[in-house]
Amino acid sequence: MTNYLKDKVVIVTGAAAGFGEILSRKISSMGGKIVAVDIDQQGLKKITEDVKDRGGEIIGVATDVTDRNQMRHLADEAVKEFDAIDILINNAGIMPLAFYSDHQNAEDSWEKCIDINIKGVLNGITSVHDQMIKQGEGHIVNLASIYGNYPTAGGGVYGATKAAVIFLSESLRIESQGKIKVTIVRPTGVPATNLGAGIINPAAVTGLLGENTASYMSKFEAAEAGQLPASMTDINHIEYFALDPESLVDQIIYAINQPKGVAISDITVRASGDGYVI
Repeated sequence: MTNYLKDKVVIVTGAAAGFGEILSRKISSMGGKIVAVDIDQQGLKKITEDVKDRGGEIIGVATDVTDRNQMRHLADEAVKEFDAIDILINNAGIMPLAFYSDHQNAEDSWEKCIDINIKGVLNGITSVHDQMIKQGEGHIVNLASIYGNYPTAGGGVYGATKAAVIFLSESLRIESQGKIKVTIVRPTGVPATNLGAGIINPAAVTGLLGENTASYMSKFEAAEAGQLPASMTDINHIEYFALDPESLVDQIIYAINQPKGVAISDITVRASGDGYVI
């Protein structure tokens, strides 16, 4: 493919770990200029140093995405350093799955989830909107989830935040056609990240698995015991059962590495053998 990312200025939120870190490194390897954003200052320092050591252009801006003034400052810093903002990837998010009966243990995490997953995305959009309109072009990528597709037991609050991301994205696409491209990314489960660390009640994942719960969870147990058939962990096999972070990142890269006139507006990424029912 043609490399359309060379010299593009790309803001990545949640860049200190997980998807955001992998994204930042891959975009940088393609010649993109990275504005790495995270509340984790130590992790931010590490990725910026690593990318610079490899000859990449990057700045790290410690930012709380829930604070709109900090996000505006971030956008100002990006323009000050690189004179443009070409792409924003709203990646920062948490996943505190829990049933309503878990509310005493979950309420604080739910409130944080609403702040990061909804307000953080909105703050990202509004912080770069005027600059992109001024430039006459831009691209905003919002990480949603299959949880935003349909209500599930155990996914009420998290799913609602991701449904909100879809609403925010589609309305932005309608308002900014011909100026700002908008991409919604809806991943399924990606076990090899720290997103699952926020789950309050592990049983809450059953809402997404439905009748496949027992069989799919047994695959994870078999994988941990080293007893899973090799086909299920082979990315080149149709039975591949759990999406890896790099494969998701590759599809996000595909969505942003397009000519200006082509927009990948909505993409769901899953392992071909996963057990998710929505």
